[in-house]
Amino acid sequence: MTTSKAALPLNQILDGDCVERMNALPENSVDLIFADPPYNLQLKGDLHRPDNSKVDAVDDHWDQFDSFRVYDEFSNAWLKAAQRILKPDGAIWVIGSYHNIFRVGTAMQNAGFWMLNDVIWRKSNPMPNFRGKRFTNAHETLIWASKTEKSKPTFNYEALKALNEGIQMRSDWVLPLCTGHERLKNEDGDKAHPTQKPESLLHRVLVATTNPGDVVLDPFFGTGTTGAVAKKLGRDFIGIEREEEYRKVATARLRDVRKYDRSSLEVTQSKRAEPRVPFGQIVERGMLNPGENLFSLNGRHKAKVRADGTLIGDDVKGSIHQVGAALEGAPSCNGWTYWGYKSEGKMVPIDLLRQQVRAEMSDRPN
Repeated sequence: MTTSKAALPLNQILDGDCVERMNALPENSVDLIFADPPYNLQLKGDLHRPDNSKVDAVDDHWDQFDSFRVYDEFSNAWLKAAQRILKPDGAIWVIGSYHNIFRVGTAMQNAGFWMLNDVIWRKSNPMPNFRGKRFTNAHETLIWASKTEKSKPTFNYEALKALNEGIQMRSDWVLPLCTGHERLKNEDGDKAHPTQKPESLLHRVLVATTNPGDVVLDPFFGTGTTGAVAKKLGRDFIGIEREEEYRKVATARLRDVRKYDRSSLEVTQSKRAEPRVPFGQIVERGMLNPGENLFSLNGRHKAKVRADGTLIGDDVKGSIHQVGAALEGAPSCNGWTYWGYKSEGKMVPIDLLRQQVRAEMSDRPN
C-alpha cells in the first residue's frame, strides 16, 4: 500500500541525519531515490599540480570514516532506510567512485535491491592525474536498482532513444563535469560543494526513470542538483542535507528554478504503454472489410480477412499474428508490422490503421 503525497514534505530540504529523516517518512511513499553518498576517499596528504598549486580535493569531514567497517555500517543503515520508503515499484540510483561503489553495491545486494544496470559516466573533461602514477580517473559508476526482484520500475525506453537521436541508449554516458556558470560558488568565491554533479546527468536519470508528478528523494542533497532538475521537469522532490552551508546554497538555487511548461514535460512513450487495439476493431469499423486480402510486406504470402477479425490463408487460420507466424514457419510474428493491404495500387501497412485508432483514442476528452 502506497502513501498519499499529502503526507510528505514535498519540495523541501530537511536538515539532519539522512537515516533519521528517512525513518520518519511514511513507508512506500517515494518513487525514486538518487543517492550521491560520501565516497570515503581516504586521501593521504595534500595534492598539488605541476605548478605547485594545491588541488581543491574532497577532504571535508563528512567524507571521512574511521574504517571500512564503519563505512559499511553507514551504508547498510541508509540503504535500509531508503528501501523502506520506496514504493513497491520504486527504484534507486547510487553514484560513486572506485573508492566506494563496490562496497555500496555489495550492501545493496545484501539488502535485497535488484540490480538493473550499472552505468559508466565518462567525463569528457576529467581532472588530470598530476602524479603520473595511475590512470587518469575519467569516470564514475552509477548503479540503478529496483526495490525488489518483483518490482516493475519506470523506464522510459523510447524517451531515452529519442534523446539519443533514435539510437538505443547505452550504459556508457559521455557528459562533462560541472564547470563554468553551472559550478556554484560560496561567499568566498570557492566551490560551494566539491562533488557537485552536472544537471545533464540528473536530467538523463529523471527522464529515464520517472514521470511528471513522481516523488524523487535525495538523501545527500548537497547544493540541490537533484531538486533543481526535478523541479524543472515537473517532479516533486525531497532533499535531506545535514550541512547548513549546503542547505543555504541549495535553497537560494531552487528559488530561481522555474518548471518547464506542461506541454514540454511529456516524453516519448513506450509502445507497450500505448492502448491495445484488437485487429477485430479495424474490421468492425469498416477500415478493412471481410473478404479483403492482406499481403505480407515481404511479398511472399497473402491471407483473407474474416468477419471475426481472424485471417485464413493456405490452410491456416487464426489471428494476424498466428497466421503470419505459421506462413513464415516462425515461432512468433507481429502481425501489425507483417501485413499490409492495397490501396490505390500501393501497399499500406495495417499498422497505420492501428495508429489512426490510437490517435482518435488520445483525442477523446477525459
